[in-house]
Amino acid sequence: MMNIRRADDRGHAEHGWLDSHHTFSFADYYDEQHMGFRALRVINEDRVAPGQGFGTHPHRDMEIISYVLEGGIEHKDSLGTGSVIRPGDVQRMSAGTGVRHSEYNASKNELVHFLQIWLVPNERGLAPSYEQKAFTEAEKRGRLRVVASPDARDGSVAIHADAIVYAALFDEGESAELPLAKGRGAWVHVARGKVRVNGKELVAGDGASLSDERTVKVEGVDGGEVLVFDLA
Repeated sequence: MMNIRRADDRGHAEHGWLDSHHTFSFADYYDEQHMGFRALRVINEDRVAPGQGFGTHPHRDMEIISYVLEGGIEHKDSLGTGSVIRPGDVQRMSAGTGVRHSEYNASKNELVHFLQIWLVPNERGLAPSYEQKAFTEAEKRGRLRVVASPDARDGSVAIHADAIVYAALFDEGESAELPLAKGRGAWVHVARGKVRVNGKELVAGDGASLSDERTVKVEGVDGGEVLVFDLA
């Protein structure tokens, strides 16, 4: 069974410096029908004005992944970590027992466009930690490239959640399939462009949940960039 969550049906918050769309309930946006999917709790699509950002704030007991589409996000946290996350990078922060961090647009002139993703961890009270890795376009072209997993497979970032996260780029004529083990489900988020997922057309901002399906098939239609979550 596949259920589509259209981009225009998401929650929306406009703060001047921040334009944010929420796939699932978040902050002042509450929808009891969309509280997450399995371990996937948050997908926020954020556009942050030049020089603006999120001041220092706390998190705990959550796996947080940042995936940049345009521009760069400057990250600083209470672990002493500081970095700029750019397109191709995947950043993982395990909040665990508690961490404070800030995220600012690294540019004074250009917008930054990124996805922030939260996954519920397998355990509470873990030690906070941070990791960031880069994945080239060639690695994601026409295939589902693992970018986050519990066992850090294929050089992916390690997450403390029963989820495997894939990123992919598809032009027209390109496709890939992901087999799903019995009892597992998938969420597909279209970050850019247009694709077909199990025969249904999805565009930027759309998402889809898949349950009781044997495979997830993604086909390129027009410059598609997707994230696929294989979830317990």
